[in-house]
Amino acid sequence: MNATAKLLNASEAAAQLGISAKALRIYEERGLLAPARTAAGWRAYDNTHMTRAAEIVALRALGLSLGEIGKVLSGDAGVLPRALADHEATLETRLRELMATVDKVRRLRADLMHGKRPIISEIAAAVRPHPPLGIAFDLPWPWGGEAFALHDIKAINFIVGPLGSGKTRLAMRIAEALPNGHFIGLERFAEKGAAAARIRDGDPALGSRVEEALATIIEAGGTRSDALLASLTALEAQPIANIVIDTPEQGLDGATQEALMSYLRRRASKGGVIFLVARSDAMLDLECARIDEAIILCPANHSPPFLVAPYPGSPGYEAVATCLASPEVRARTEGVIAWRPATSLVDAAAIARSVREGR
Repeated sequence: MNATAKLLNASEAAAQLGISAKALRIYEERGLLAPARTAAGWRAYDNTHMTRAAEIVALRALGLSLGEIGKVLSGDAGVLPRALADHEATLETRLRELMATVDKVRRLRADLMHGKRPIISEIAAAVRPHPPLGIAFDLPWPWGGEAFALHDIKAINFIVGPLGSGKTRLAMRIAEALPNGHFIGLERFAEKGAAAARIRDGDPALGSRVEEALATIIEAGGTRSDALLASLTALEAQPIANIVIDTPEQGLDGATQEALMSYLRRRASKGGVIFLVARSDAMLDLECARIDEAIILCPANHSPPFLVAPYPGSPGYEAVATCLASPEVRARTEGVIAWRPATSLVDAAAIARSVREGR
């Protein structure tokens, strides 16, 4: 190492890259980055390390999972054509929208030059030609019917909350409110994937889409399983819908969850929005949240859900972090649900009647 080279500590390196120090540690744990160490054992990053880290950040921006990035950095560029094609399609869509906006502005300027005053609504449409997707409704139980609204819905939206917070009920209500919305619940795992297999067998086009998605996920480091096939069948059965999916990590190992998340991001980049009821930090990695993603927290005390910014210190951040667990922990608690015994409700009602009747 060049003794005169400027060495950065983890905080300095993260700030320069626009990521968190935790993200750098994750890259190191996955074998993507190997910083030097000072005599005291602190991580130190030179120009070579920073160049490699910047490459990882850029590949993450393309939507690649850490497993896919590892392949690319080791010389296997097989995943790049698809990722670049998806990115190109996204950029072309933005370019078409931008050119349409330029044409509208030109027409408005021409009207002004000829003495015609444009309508204010036309100017507004030229500034923002595509109104953001938004929804509004009254919250279901366990809330008290409070008004709830989401404006400018992002491409990917995570719904997070502790057990019993009502997040699945919120997800179902969001699916009802979304135009062309579709809720994918845990019933997709019925009969251990046999039902999903019958659906694919009866619809060759669907089967082809599922196999293509499966190949993409396996290439990114995922593992084929009945749980993954059931989820992909449910997702690909609604290729152009706005999707709300409950617990997408169910039955999947950590690497497969990461690969599935990359697949979902690519799907969202092609159109439509996705809501995920997530409890795994492999699905919702707070260190890698993107600008086109949002987090909705359902508080434990059944206060109305609210948006949480993905950085420490923001309101609700710590609550979100405590709701997430590693894939290993999620696997151990997969069958745990919140419930209230019916008998307790009956007993409570009987006690209330007794009190009213003076018994």
